[in-house]
Amino acid sequence: MTNINRVRLRSQLVENYDTLIKKLTRRLGSSDFAHEALHETFLRLDRVTDVVPVRSPADYIFRTAINVAKDRQKAQNYRVSRSEIDTLLDVSDEAPDPARVVEARSEVEAFKRALSELPERPRRVLESILVEGRSAHEVSAQLQVSLRTVENDLRLALGHCSDRLSYTMIRRLGGPRPRS
Repeated sequence: MTNINRVRLRSQLVENYDTLIKKLTRRLGSSDFAHEALHETFLRLDRVTDVVPVRSPADYIFRTAINVAKDRQKAQNYRVSRSEIDTLLDVSDEAPDPARVVEARSEVEAFKRALSELPERPRRVLESILVEGRSAHEVSAQLQVSLRTVENDLRLALGHCSDRLSYTMIRRLGGPRPRS
């Protein structure tokens, strides 16, 4: 006979099923888990060969069931729970959506057109202060005009751009400008 081990193990499992379930339940702490492990063990018995004879079929079945249970517990530990999945799905995407990208590009193009409509000096003042980050004093020295002229050119350029982009320009209230 070529399937001696398999036949002996299956008959042992059938004869001692209740005893094996009790032992596994004590060891694993759950009768449902014990039943699952023993059923999986039954399926694994198909892989047993006759290369080496099984000396103690009951012990072999019990050890196999324990190993099946350990494998299942490891697999459960690697699985992600429903709450963890929900947490992962709630991660917000920092990148803007395609509609916002198109809108921003359109605004940039409108701003470029508004800048091109300005006279050269107000355009240079606006670019120097807002884009390059220079101070009004530096711009007045660079362009060789007064600070008041730089402020007026900046006000003119901002007003023109806000009109072209349909933005409301908020004028700040305050006292006299600081002198240096």
